Amino acid sequence: MPPPSVADVLQVNKMSMYKHMALAWRKTKTSPFKDAQRERYIKWRSEGSLVRVDRPTRLDKARSLGYKAKQGILVVRSRVKKGGRKRTRPVHGRRPKRAGAIKFSPGKNLQTIAEVHASRKYANLEVLNSYIVGNDGVSAWYEVIMIDPNHPVIKSDRQLSWITEGSHRGRAFRGLTTAGKRGRGLANKGWGTEKV
Repeated sequence: MPPPSVADVLQVNKMSMYKHMALAWRKTKTSPFKDAQRERYIKWRSEGSLVRVDRPTRLDKARSLGYKAKQGILVVRSRVKKGGRKRTRPVHGRRPKRAGAIKFSPGKNLQTIAEVHASRKYANLEVLNSYIVGNDGVSAWYEVIMIDPNHPVIKSDRQLSWITEGSHRGRAFRGLTTAGKRGRGLANKGWGTEKV
């Protein structure tokens, strides 16, 4: 393998720390984080479905979505089951086609479900945003950035004080987060979205 050219070295040196982190998260199967991620999965499987974490696992992603290391902001890791939503079979007889037990999918994407779970658990907080931190064959894990709208530090923050207004109460339940809007088809623009 030939040594890297001067242009390649200069290009790498131009990248910020957050850019390096983002690139590492894009290539988790080949990056040095592969073993660390496997250890995380082993630990996360034994934990509860909602766990408050001290600091974001993906700092670059959290910062880009509005996270700040200050009072009134916390991060919650939420675990959601993947796959269809199988229902119980009816008590009285039907042919299998009419039993209505399988082939049901949730009406929301998994990320929105994770945000709603976190919002229910921490009722006094509002969901700012969320991002995926991993998935295996059974579960998907999301970290949800939550904000206390009544905290004086948040009220005095120019970039985050908008969330203290009453119109933003229960954002996750009403599909007003980024994941919620994407699930409702509001992320698309242009031709074909006239009736959205």
